[in-house]
Amino acid sequence: MTQANTSIQLPQGEMLLRTVAMPADTNANGDIFGGWLMSQLDLAGAILAKEISGGRVVTVSVDEIQFKAPVSVGDVICCYGQCTRIGNTSMNILLEIWSKSIGYEEIGERYCACQGSFNYVAIDSDGRPKSIKQ
Repeated sequence: MTQANTSIQLPQGEMLLRTVAMPADTNANGDIFGGWLMSQLDLAGAILAKEISGGRVVTVSVDEIQFKAPVSVGDVICCYGQCTRIGNTSMNILLEIWSKSIGYEEIGERYCACQGSFNYVAIDSDGRPKSIKQ
């Protein structure tokens, strides 16, 4: 007898940010604009990077962003993240946005709407790279 696959995909890392997608954040098709989702990923990643570095950080690059499914107005989005690498001054953070529709009468299923890999550098008060104490 073959056993059914009961594995459920779960968010990776810790929840860093939670917000609601608003009408002002839509594109010409009425879906939430990808640029808004990217900014939420960057905000969430910077929160974790600041906690790791103990101070100021800057985003230096984005290795990739994958948009997996549209997000609608009124959806609650949660950004999850985990640090995958810490260098002398930099760190890589994998990020995911999970979305869930919360309507007037029902709550939809949670799904991964997008994910990305962001790189941050710790900086001092002069904006120069500084070592991360590990």
